[in-house]
Formats: sequence, C-alpha cells, structure tokens
Amino acid sequence: MEWEFTTEDVVKGHADYTLQDFRMGLLRELKANLGPMDEAQLTRSFNLVYDLCYALATDKNVEEFISSFAYDPPTCQFLAEVQPHMSENAAMLGAILQRQIVERVEANMPLEMAVQDAAKWHTKLVDGQLPELEH
Repeated sequence: MEWEFTTEDVVKGHADYTLQDFRMGLLRELKANLGPMDEAQLTRSFNLVYDLCYALATDKNVEEFISSFAYDPPTCQFLAEVQPHMSENAAMLGAILQRQIVERVEANMPLEMAVQDAAKWHTKLVDGQLPELEH
C-alpha cells in the first residue's frame, strides 16, 4: 500500500489513519494482487496476511509464526513468499498500534496497562471481522 503520510505522522497523531483504514487497504491490495478467488479463499488469505503483518509489527518470531502452519505446506510457502512484500505494511500497522498506546499514556494510563489495553482493543476489533469493501 502507499500512503501520503509517514508512520511517524500516524504515531504522532498528525495523520488520521485508523486500523479499519489499514485493514480495508490491505484487503484491496490482496484482491488486486492475488487474482480471482472465492469469498472463503479471500477471507483466509486476508487473515493470514494480516496476522503476518501483525507478527512483524509486534516483533514476534515470524519463523515460528510461519512454522505453526507446518501441517499445511502451501500456507507456509504463501506466507514465506508474501513476507518480503509486507515490511512497509507491517511498519504502518505498528504505527497504528503505537498510536493507540500513546493515546492511552497521554490519558494518564500507566504504560504497561496502556499496552495491555491497546492489545485488548486490537483483539476486539479484528476478531472475526473482515472489512467490508464496496463490490
């Protein structure tokens, strides 16, 4: 994806770019680059790529993440092939998550609590939700 602002703009609150905006953009990017697929394939692909971006953005062990799909070699291959193309997306997702933490800290929430609260917020927002696109 391409943006007219930087990750720093997002973290500092100078750009109003939400997690939902990011997820919709990622979905559009996948639809444009992965070719025709049915709704179930699109949902699975989106969830895999989003989770990969999240793992990258939160400094998780990406090799462990990918290897968790060892029972499904095509999925591992897909994730390995997509990973090099996700660094900018992961950085932007990280900026969105950092902004959520900053907002909580600015509201006088202790840092550790702000991190936990932002993680809960993230989980609630993305659990089972595929952003809707206009058809």
